[in-house]
Amino acid sequence: MSRIPAISLDTATDATRPALEGVKKKIGFLPNVFTTLAQAPVAFDTYLQASAILGKTSLSGKEKEAVYLATSQVNGCDYCLSAHTVFAGKAGLSAEDIVAARHGELNAYAALARQLTETRGHLSDEQLAAARAAGIDDRKIIEVIALVAVQTLTNYLNNTALTDIDFPAVEA
Repeated sequence: MSRIPAISLDTATDATRPALEGVKKKIGFLPNVFTTLAQAPVAFDTYLQASAILGKTSLSGKEKEAVYLATSQVNGCDYCLSAHTVFAGKAGLSAEDIVAARHGELNAYAALARQLTETRGHLSDEQLAAARAAGIDDRKIIEVIALVAVQTLTNYLNNTALTDIDFPAVEA
């Protein structure tokens, strides 16, 4: 049972209702993470704006999903692992790829995201050199940092709220 209740479209404020309706239209239903985050309109708007902007990164959909999965695994977020398992599949990752991404083993992006999350950004010179040797340039390193940061927002929200999982459940 969730410790921070989700709101409904009926109880959403005039400020958040249109955005929630947009999420519902885009995804096909209204995930609990959004209706929980909408309890705080500023946090909800921050997340939506950051996500929209980060949708323009130079990373592919598969690379972004690898980042989200690795970050959520380290942060122990069952909700985000469940959601991003679905989204990663839609992006073209196989079940084996998804497991590898969760453990930072799928590609250099998953490895970097895992290391960033585990070290809270305190990468060693060797870790940074390995990312660069794998072809991740400084622009992409910074984009991965931004993706990890936004994913950590929803990870922490769901871990604190115990958001009810409305995707096929996956456990960290």
